[in-house]
Amino acid sequence: MRCLAVLFCITTTVARAQQPTPPPAESARAESVPAPPPPPTLDQKRFLDGLRTATRGIAQLKDGLNRVARTQARSDSASQRRAGRFLAGVCGSARAFMARGRPYLKPAVYEDSSRVKARRLTSQMDSLIAYMPVCEQSAGATPVPVAADLGKRVKAYDAVVRDFRLAVGLPVKADSAATSRR
Repeated sequence: MRCLAVLFCITTTVARAQQPTPPPAESARAESVPAPPPPPTLDQKRFLDGLRTATRGIAQLKDGLNRVARTQARSDSASQRRAGRFLAGVCGSARAFMARGRPYLKPAVYEDSSRVKARRLTSQMDSLIAYMPVCEQSAGATPVPVAADLGKRVKAYDAVVRDFRLAVGLPVKADSAATSRR
């Protein structure tokens, strides 16, 4: 019994010695800690909710673009036609998501440079929405040129979204263009 008590005491002291102690909160300098962005207003939250809805459509477009790109590696014309028809269908559903989120994207809810970035974002979104009927009509017949043009537009949109997120103080993902593989 005495051995167990000694063993218990040694074990607890060793375990306690291995746990790091957190640095005191006062040790960080005020200059090195960036000021957190102000909390978003109700209108800014609506803007971000609309952006989130529209981004769902963009994610669908990226999936369709990836599918067309994967079929180009193979010389199977049936899978290429299927991918083209899939991209045409995805363009329709993506347009619905983007059109549903677009009314909430009002740049006037932001100040100064953030407003300029929000304006660019809304104009890029309008450009994508305007291109969706063309995508729906021609992606089934000629998926490669449509995917190339749509890919350029989505890359431009990603760059604008990245700039907007930086201006507003939101975290920016390392690569927003990457999508999951199936």
